[in-house]
Amino acid sequence: MKAREVKRAKLVAKYAQKRAELKKIVNSGVNDENRADAFEAAQALQKLPKNSNPIRVHNRCTITGRPKGYMRQFGLSRIQFREMASAGLIPGVKKASW
Repeated sequence: MKAREVKRAKLVAKYAQKRAELKKIVNSGVNDENRADAFEAAQALQKLPKNSNPIRVHNRCTITGRPKGYMRQFGLSRIQFREMASAGLIPGVKKASW
């Protein structure tokens, strides 16, 4: 699962600029003169790989790959955070501060 997330992150980075340009054209297609261009841009946007959409990238624990209970500041799940804090591997964290 972690490898799949890395692959998705690479796709997002690869297509980010192209996706932004197409979305800009689609959003500017509100006027009647830009409607045909907006439709073509929307078609092109749909042809991009699904995994190139940044919404599909999921935060995962760097150690276990667990998707739930993710703590962004540490890049760990809550379970790994507790284990590492108890072992004294995370500086500045005391048990009373959990």
